[in-house]
Amino acid sequence: MLTRLLVSGLFAGAGAGLIAALLQLSFVQPVLLHAELYETGALVHFGAETVSAHQDVGGFEPVRDGLSIVFTMLTYTGYAFLLLVGMALAELRGANVNGRSGLLWGLAGFVAFHFAPGFTLAPEVPGVAAADVAARQVWWWATVVTAGAGLWLIAFGRNWLAWGAAAVLLLAPHVVGAPEPDSFAGPVPTEIGALFASRALGVGMAAWLLLGCFAGYFWQREGARAGAQQPA
Repeated sequence: MLTRLLVSGLFAGAGAGLIAALLQLSFVQPVLLHAELYETGALVHFGAETVSAHQDVGGFEPVRDGLSIVFTMLTYTGYAFLLLVGMALAELRGANVNGRSGLLWGLAGFVAFHFAPGFTLAPEVPGVAAADVAARQVWWWATVVTAGAGLWLIAFGRNWLAWGAAAVLLLAPHVVGAPEPDSFAGPVPTEIGALFASRALGVGMAAWLLLGCFAGYFWQREGARAGAQQPA
């Protein structure tokens, strides 16, 4: 079981993490670097002169972008292990885990780790006003845990009590509300902030769907291989 978990997690996480990193470099990082120009004062969008919305933010930097790729692959490998633990528990309950059903697992992971927190605490560009980092981290992790538990109850609950508890868990963090700054301020145009949030969520969804598909596929393949190697 441990070997099956390790092999599946490493292959699924590395593959999905590499694709996620390339998507981030192509779609998310240029928006982030553009926002940093406003944060540092290199660009001002309410100045006397009109500023072009199309800025040269530089090309590929081997050290910075290479480390970003490695870090993203490691991050998604960790996500893969979490996903596979859930898949293993579900399989013990009779669920069929494969690449196709893994898409649903990936979608659930995206909802828990990206969409649910982002519903109230959206991805932010540099330079915007924000509440205390520690308070936001506590709220973010609480939202991830409650969303994950709620989705599990929706998938495997057997009665209305479980489904009602799932609804409460999914709603509770947003009813309480995320930590907010005392006032809103920032030099970055709202259009850039909106584009960054949408692209961050879009890339996150694509990466999690791939992660779930890869995790389900490798989990099924390693299980079949282990079964074939057992003596008759």
